[in-house]
Amino acid sequence: MPAEKIISLLPAATEIVCALGLEAQLVGRSHECNYPFSVKHLPACTRDRIGTDLNSGAIDRRVKTLLTDALSVYEVNREVIKELKPDVVITQDQCEVCAVSLPEVEQALAGYLDKPAQIISLQPNSLDDIFDNINQVAAALQTLPAAQILLEDLQERVDIIRHKLKFMENKPTVACIEWLDPLMTSGNWVPELVSIAGGTPLMADSGKHSAYIQWEDLRLADPEIMVLMPCGFSIERTLQEIDLILQLPGLTDLQAVKNKRFYIVDGNQYFNRPGPRIVDSLEIMAEIIYPKQFFFGYEGEGWIKFDV
Repeated sequence: MPAEKIISLLPAATEIVCALGLEAQLVGRSHECNYPFSVKHLPACTRDRIGTDLNSGAIDRRVKTLLTDALSVYEVNREVIKELKPDVVITQDQCEVCAVSLPEVEQALAGYLDKPAQIISLQPNSLDDIFDNINQVAAALQTLPAAQILLEDLQERVDIIRHKLKFMENKPTVACIEWLDPLMTSGNWVPELVSIAGGTPLMADSGKHSAYIQWEDLRLADPEIMVLMPCGFSIERTLQEIDLILQLPGLTDLQAVKNKRFYIVDGNQYFNRPGPRIVDSLEIMAEIIYPKQFFFGYEGEGWIKFDV
């Protein structure tokens, strides 16, 4: 029988649980879990130590300070978890900035519950890892048949894009920006998504963490396509800080700007979340790179073209 009570401390994990048909088993979520929208009524089991009113530079400095002081960026609400009495808690051990870490969850649960709870920790770095995580969660929650159906659908959507681009020789260079101040390129699974969607990722390697970069290096690389996807930011939130990019010297000389191939995507809902909607992210990237070949209907909601 599936676990009776599940707490997810990771937005992607919440989406996985719901996609497996177990939303009714969810009793708690992280403060960032907001999809599907029906989970927002659940009690939040975490809190943000940073605050939501800071700009990109201030957020970066605050994160570095917290991690230097060995503090997690997020805090587990032990009292809420204790009241919910979970059978399973899902967290991650991939990024200290993305969600509550495994050590913090273990510490929060240690000696605090009346019964043992199973901890599932996810650590995705690639598209295959994300698919494996879906299987991992399904195995723990005894819903492998549902996972098989879900993964077959996701893989079919990936294969459609691969097949359509099989003989495409032009692979434009694509720079994906994960943070605005300081500049970071998107790593992990994002370069792989760019490659599958027919592009050539710049200044980022598949399976490796996102990296800080210098503007001068990016300017010299001169991407043909530029995509802003700040971690945790919606399109609207990114637009609030777009001046950080617009003021960079030589921006208007880039091929991406000259050819009007400068885009903003919803990183928070798509590219930053290693769950089932990572294939939506792939489809968004395909729409951006090859708009004449692909139309999935994400423009306006998942991505916009920005005229610099």
